[in-house]
Amino acid sequence: MAAKANDHYLTLSCPDKPGIVHAVTGLLAKHELNILDLQQFSDPTSEKFFMRVHFGHADNTEHLKPSLTELAEQMKMDYNIRPVSAKPRVLIMVSKIGHCLNDLLFRQKNKQLQVEIPLIVSNHPDFAPLAKNYDIPFHHLPVNKDTKLEQEKQILDLVRENNIDLIVLARYMQVLTPGLCEAMSGKIINIHHSFLPSFKGAKPYHQAYERGVKITGATAHFVTADLDEGPIIEQRIARVNHAMSPKDLVEEGANVEAQVLAAAVKWWSEEKVFLNGTKTVVFN
Repeated sequence: MAAKANDHYLTLSCPDKPGIVHAVTGLLAKHELNILDLQQFSDPTSEKFFMRVHFGHADNTEHLKPSLTELAEQMKMDYNIRPVSAKPRVLIMVSKIGHCLNDLLFRQKNKQLQVEIPLIVSNHPDFAPLAKNYDIPFHHLPVNKDTKLEQEKQILDLVRENNIDLIVLARYMQVLTPGLCEAMSGKIINIHHSFLPSFKGAKPYHQAYERGVKITGATAHFVTADLDEGPIIEQRIARVNHAMSPKDLVEEGANVEAQVLAAAVKWWSEEKVFLNGTKTVVFN
């Protein structure tokens, strides 16, 4: 659905109970707002309710917020409203493998991803020319075990200076410290080149080769302090066979990685991804 200038997203989560949809849609109708799309999910395990509403005819939502805040207090609800036209600001981090970075930049430039990319950060200088081609500032921040804390402080400084909403690890091959994970909790998406929870850590394609798997895949997930354990947003697979070498698996997996990461960033940017404990709700 093509968005108009006065379209907004409303996202919310709260303890599940009868009447939430009626209350929210009634409130929007009272303010003469037109619901264009509505998705909802009631999780019987966590007993939480999740809802995403795309609504229009809202030149401004200030008149809506007092009523919505009152409803949120009654229902112990967390909510957020933003204009569809307000593109989230994404910082991309990369090391020496660039297919995911290149794919994201191409999609963003061609308006397949409705985000802004104000800067790229890398612990290597390799992709400075690519960033220059897209007219995006490139920050080379080398790192080793002795400088990791200082380097991550620089990253957080860049996040604040550039009003970053999300960090995307596009094959950034460094383990983030718990401090950075906590500071950006729920705001870092990583692409892991295996079908988690299988083959965590380094060289997953080589691990997969040794186990003789018949499928390989990629996983986009939120980053937590526990390596490759964060809530999963999207996964896809590719078929493999006994004749394929580790190099073949790497090449086959690269396409899947780019697709999975792009999908995760797209859905996140469209307010379709909700954290639900150690899992996610994704209205895709």
